[in-house]
Amino acid sequence: MNYLSIKGITFSKFLKTLKLFPVLPIRAYYTVKRKAENDEYFLSKHLYNKIKATGPITVADYMRDVLQNPIRGYYMSKDMFGESGDFITSPEISQIFGEMIAVWFLNEWQKIGSPKPMQIVELGPGRGTLSSDILKVFDYFKALHNATLHLVEISPVLSEVQSRTLCIQSNLTKNLKSSFYREGITHQGIPVFWYKQYQDVPDGFTLLLAHEFFDAMPIHKFHKTNAGYKEVLVDLGNMKSEEKDIRFRYVLARQDTPMTKVLLKKTETRDHIEISPDALLIYDQICKRLVENGGISLICDYGHNGLGSDTFRAFRKHKQMDPLVLPGTSDLTADVDFSVIEELLGGFKERQCHIFRSSNTAHISPPNWHRTSSQSFIKELDR
Repeated sequence: MNYLSIKGITFSKFLKTLKLFPVLPIRAYYTVKRKAENDEYFLSKHLYNKIKATGPITVADYMRDVLQNPIRGYYMSKDMFGESGDFITSPEISQIFGEMIAVWFLNEWQKIGSPKPMQIVELGPGRGTLSSDILKVFDYFKALHNATLHLVEISPVLSEVQSRTLCIQSNLTKNLKSSFYREGITHQGIPVFWYKQYQDVPDGFTLLLAHEFFDAMPIHKFHKTNAGYKEVLVDLGNMKSEEKDIRFRYVLARQDTPMTKVLLKKTETRDHIEISPDALLIYDQICKRLVENGGISLICDYGHNGLGSDTFRAFRKHKQMDPLVLPGTSDLTADVDFSVIEELLGGFKERQCHIFRSSNTAHISPPNWHRTSSQSFIKELDR
């Protein structure tokens, strides 16, 4: 006999008092999954049920669910790039961007003696366009001998798009114990592997690229009050009983949360702070690997040098949106704090991470979005 029975309350009555929305019955899982993938309110209902049952959640938990939910997460279920998508990134506009990065890597690599074997690693490779352009340049300069490509991608949809862009052939691995979940051969004839997380990529001399990757890492938000810093949480807003009217709002935690004690510096003075523990962990992993195994990393993103404040926002159809409206239908992003990376590098004797700061224009759609050719760009470089 359980607690509800002792109180004289049936489980069905208890659920009715919570006013939960049905999301995913156990029966007919795959049928329901297909329906959920086409239901733009799926994540709204899922988050409603979660908050209703456990109380307000952190912005990091909200971002993680919205972007990475295995059934209807924004990055998990569609290709969001291009004119018909929600944003356009530099590699999709012109191959010159990827070629310039490739030449930069080649130059830095040659400065240290062109060590081999070499693995090229890209975090969050989008459609695979940037890696494709880099491989073409490396192949032109005959720099792919004893090289491999490693892609860190959580999205099954995007990994399929990447394989079509990069590979002569590719397939999902059948070995459940394997660290990678897909493998293939690129058009240049080198092996390529896909991983769910960076820590699964094998050790070795690495050329690592993260282009518009860290801006999508889940963040914790903190707001300065008269009583000190309080973490910003996501709670249920005023709404009707219909699923289309599910609304969310920001609230401040009444008590100090664990992250308030762990992440905030005593010297902090900003009114609003955003910190990503997930990004901190990956920064640390990158630096340790570069020091231990050798390599070069390039982080391309839009951000600030420790002065940024409230930057959390959403983009849908190339327009900025409220991040709390229709979760799962918009990209969520926050500016990268490059000062954190530089501070982390201070703990390493060999500073091998190179930081490139771009302006905050990563989601602006240009008048002519179509990808253009660089024509004789490589030939000019070779003169």
